[in-house]
Amino acid sequence: MAISTYPKWLYDDLRTDHAGETGAVWIYRGILSVSHDSAVCAFAKRHLETETRHLREIEGVLEPARRSRLLPVWRVAGFITGALPALIGPRSVFHTIEAVETFVDRHYEAQIQRLGPIETLDKDLAEVRALLVDCQADEVAHLHEAGSLASEAPGPVARIWRAMVARGSYIAVECARYI
Repeated sequence: MAISTYPKWLYDDLRTDHAGETGAVWIYRGILSVSHDSAVCAFAKRHLETETRHLREIEGVLEPARRSRLLPVWRVAGFITGALPALIGPRSVFHTIEAVETFVDRHYEAQIQRLGPIETLDKDLAEVRALLVDCQADEVAHLHEAGSLASEAPGPVARIWRAMVARGSYIAVECARYI
């Protein structure tokens, strides 16, 4: 894929995707580092595999010089975002993943819409769009799985945490877009 032919806005978006997938890998590593719940660990291991694949695929279309210079921050933030709820319990983990994946679904959807219909794109952009569609589908599956495993609506503390996670995701994307 000729990665030097993308419009500037797409490089910026791919930088945010790379940062986000880096954070996602570390969310699941954080969960696995502290959780002793077999269902949570199985969930995290499956999703870690998917997020690691997403990260590799995005690395395939975004050369290292164009990646976020804040990757160490995204790793730490991801680890904390996974480890804290894992210390509290399974429902906290699943509510956290719901919050993250809700944000990610919207983030990918905006990029897909901006690229437009696949029929109107050249080969390289069509491949990027297909990659984004595939990543989004996986993230939506994670969202639904987490929602079904949470089994209850979030309480007041969980709603505050979810809002913090969503806001943190937004801030991270805005930072990664430029740095």
